[in-house]
Amino acid sequence: QVHLVESGGGSVQPGGSLRISCAASGVTNPHFCMAWFRQISGNEREGIAAFDFLLNKTEYGDSVKGRFTASQDTAKKILYLQMDNLTPEDSAMYFCARRDWYCTLYATSFWDWGQGTQVTVSS
Repeated sequence: QVHLVESGGGSVQPGGSLRISCAASGVTNPHFCMAWFRQISGNEREGIAAFDFLLNKTEYGDSVKGRFTASQDTAKKILYLQMDNLTPEDSAMYFCARRDWYCTLYATSFWDWGQGTQVTVSS
């Protein structure tokens, strides 16, 4: 059984930075994708970044390109998200997700989900 545990959320002022992490356990398929999504209450989950652990490929959602950077520890199956130049519009619950095989930024394609970590950007 796959478990995903997010950490590192919190509060930050506009223009600030945060790094969140997601550690996966129980993954047996060497070709898998981990991704970050965010959700504001009542809205659909928005794909932020996805990383293919076999192909070493990253894709980003349009709203965060140039500000957010995904990185990984392949051996430990950890996905990080460095978030820079944060704005209040980035405030949301951030979720980590996983699926076997190829990456996508569509939430419905993912099989496993973490509990989420809250990010709040305000002055």
